[in-house]
Amino acid sequence: MLKFYYNPVSGNARRVWVALLEKRISFTPILVNLDGDQLGDEFTTINPLQRVPIIIDNGFRVVESLAILDYLEAKYPTPSLMPTQAEDIAVVRMVEMLAINELQPAMLILTRQIVGLNVDVVSIDNARERIMKVVKFYEDLLNGKTYFVNQQITFADIVAGTLLPSLPHFDFSLDAYPNLQEWLQKLEQRESWQQVALKPEMIVTSLPKIRAILERRSEK
Repeated sequence: MLKFYYNPVSGNARRVWVALLEKRISFTPILVNLDGDQLGDEFTTINPLQRVPIIIDNGFRVVESLAILDYLEAKYPTPSLMPTQAEDIAVVRMVEMLAINELQPAMLILTRQIVGLNVDVVSIDNARERIMKVVKFYEDLLNGKTYFVNQQITFADIVAGTLLPSLPHFDFSLDAYPNLQEWLQKLEQRESWQQVALKPEMIVTSLPKIRAILERRSEK
């Protein structure tokens, strides 16, 4: 059976988790505590990058969340989470890449501020501006649609949809984005989202661990 190494506070892991549930793939979840387990020899042997998520499927290891999503779609094509039309594929990739390259790094800067690490004002302002641009792009893209690709849930919804619900924690309101709000409400009604939902108390208890991880990254 497929093994899934994860931690629930990891947005990267949650997107893989949702995909596994949406595709109804049987898997064994393996919790990796972020208080040092990821630095141990056993886990480092599995992933020298010392981070989640990881899957091991019949002995084949895949690291990095987008690579895992591509693997799952190719290996377990039904139900499909990737469209086949050129325009729709482009939409999925745009949403994914903006989430990974723009939204997530900006949220990481704001996370550093929340956990009490030193962040300059310019970096914070730039991060919030980047978030606003991505959110506006998503809002326009969702106009008149249930999901990013019409009525079909895809990796676009999974990748963006496991990040955007965290924005209120950074004092970023979605009140001015009705399309996004409606879309998020539909996602939150799905069983997969309900299973991986991050409870507020989990966020609070994870903050010291997140701070330690960010401090280690700064030292490298």
